[in-house]
Amino acid sequence: MLDGVSLDQLRSFIAAVDEGSFSAAARKVRRAQSVVSELVGNLEAQIGVVLFDRSGRYPKLTPEGVVLLADARGIVASVDNMKARAKGMSAGLEPELSVVVDVFYPIDAITQAAQEFRRQYPGVALRIYVEALGAAIQPVLDGKCSVGIVGSLPVIPATLTSERLSNVSFLMVAALEHPLASYKGKIPKEVLGKHTQIVLTDRSDLSAGREVGVMSPATWRLADLFAKHQFILNGLGWGGMPLHAVRKDLEEGRLMALTIEDIPPGGLNVPMSAVWQTKSPPGPAGRWFIERLQEIPIATSDASRSGAAEMSVTP
Repeated sequence: MLDGVSLDQLRSFIAAVDEGSFSAAARKVRRAQSVVSELVGNLEAQIGVVLFDRSGRYPKLTPEGVVLLADARGIVASVDNMKARAKGMSAGLEPELSVVVDVFYPIDAITQAAQEFRRQYPGVALRIYVEALGAAIQPVLDGKCSVGIVGSLPVIPATLTSERLSNVSFLMVAALEHPLASYKGKIPKEVLGKHTQIVLTDRSDLSAGREVGVMSPATWRLADLFAKHQFILNGLGWGGMPLHAVRKDLEEGRLMALTIEDIPPGGLNVPMSAVWQTKSPPGPAGRWFIERLQEIPIATSDASRSGAAEMSVTP
């Protein structure tokens, strides 16, 4: 009997709960009240469970009905998603969008785009991965992700097409109690070399042999930007961080921006780009995601707003 359960029955059951009565449910689903009552009654008979207590003026969910309501909502939502996805696929819409994001890119911007994406393309599954350096490009090269949001790797492979996004401000910082924080004037590189630099590692081989941005022979290498942030905050070394990740620490005095020779005041501008395999350009959903990121403003330092030089860095 369970195989005979229909979507009409489940939708009527859900509507009766949401609207508080069979008559209100009938108006919502645009059916006669007698039809809705019959659909719910047949559902109860088929599954062998009483869903509503009808002894009062309005039907009230039984304890069993409360449990099964969640299942009913899940089934109806899954079917609706399948229908939306099939409709999109028939119109050329990709069934899934996988995006790998450089750790430098502000997660607030990604979150905002993802929220709007869910409303714009409810039938498209969205998968987001966060990586650093070459590991933010490797999944695109391997075909595991259709779009990459990259910036911290200086060279983009020739098989990829890129499109500019916003710049991200990048500062050299140290904890307030770190010796470099009390240095007067621009810090020479020979002074930097006496202190441990906290550096992100590349989980791919794409940056092998390149050490752009590493200024100290003494390094601690971490594979996670959050861990790097914590190490710097705790005075274990100095290093480069995107402004959006340390803005609050700078404002509240936990970190200090370092003034270093050969680096513009206020830090660097790291140009971010969207990349994809040239032979596999993004579909409508991917195209929308990229264009939405181009529209979302990213906070920059005063130096960035005044036109500081753009540079590629190894963090």
